[in-house]
Amino acid sequence: MKWGFRWYGQGDSIPLTHVKQIPGINGVVGTLLTKLPGDIWEVAEIQALKDSVKSGGLELLGIESVAIHDAIKAGTAERDHYIEHYIQTIRNLAACDVRLICYSFKPIFGWAKTTLAHENPDGSFSLLYDQAVVDNMEASEMFKLIHSQSKGFNLPGWEEERLKKFDSLIKIYEGVTEEDLFENLRYFLEKVIPVCEEVDVKLAIHPDDPPWELFGLPRITKNLADLQKIIKIVDSPYNGITFCTGALGADPNNDLVAMIKAVGHRINFVHFRNVGFLGEKKFVESAHLSAEGSLDMAAIMKALIEVGFDGVIRPDHGRTIWGEICMPGYGLYDRAIGMSYLQGLHEALMTVHKPGPKHDERSVDM
Repeated sequence: MKWGFRWYGQGDSIPLTHVKQIPGINGVVGTLLTKLPGDIWEVAEIQALKDSVKSGGLELLGIESVAIHDAIKAGTAERDHYIEHYIQTIRNLAACDVRLICYSFKPIFGWAKTTLAHENPDGSFSLLYDQAVVDNMEASEMFKLIHSQSKGFNLPGWEEERLKKFDSLIKIYEGVTEEDLFENLRYFLEKVIPVCEEVDVKLAIHPDDPPWELFGLPRITKNLADLQKIIKIVDSPYNGITFCTGALGADPNNDLVAMIKAVGHRINFVHFRNVGFLGEKKFVESAHLSAEGSLDMAAIMKALIEVGFDGVIRPDHGRTIWGEICMPGYGLYDRAIGMSYLQGLHEALMTVHKPGPKHDERSVDM
């Protein structure tokens, strides 16, 4: 496995010199925060990002994310124009030898939490989601709720420039069903995966977070059935999955170990984190250790080893601890602890479990 860390570029509160001090780190998964969905990522911009990472003694392991324009997701008349932009970005990333793109296909809201600084019993702070809060508000109020808790950071997926046009965004999804959204994903993948194969850039779709319908908008990456359906659209290792244990694990009905065994051959990227169940559709993003949340992180790591996963893995959202001033969920300290924990699980398990074959084509019907 390659050990990664999400980094937001020169505007990140965490300098690469600090990231480099995490034991065993290979590199970062980066982004260009100035880019909106539909923009072309130019070669010079990508290369500048890559050079800055290299100057910090690290490797640019991939990008998360090159966001999908809503015209593509909603299937409007403009979608081909924005698909061409996406294809050009894929080519430009390949020209800079960047081989992994994490993306999502969620209408309007890429991710959602209701509290960005929930105080835990130990005095640390975590992201928390409570469906009861969402049920008592309008979709148009969600940006205000998130923005009011952002601590002044620009939160990816909650760009003010995009969401200030909320009324027009919500309008283009009127009448779009789950089946429509899936067919729009099919249309997109059938256009871009041949290019990915040509230039050797793997895609990895991120699951819904939370993994259920939000404000009546359809969701199609919620569970095993959804993921199996997606990887069958184009049967190619370049049409892959970001296996986010925290996003999928927020639904206790999702058996993460069984899911890994079923689609492990198409997992191109892993986000490794824990969540604690607090009630019906209510959860907190806990520390990474199994004992701190509701997920069996050792069993998850064991399953990844057994299916032969050897791609990029990173600790995901961490708590805010030790008085750090940072983007909610993206401080240095708790994610560094999480990195050492997942590396420790991997080292211990590798002594007793033989890894499975790389990209084993097994598929378990659930």
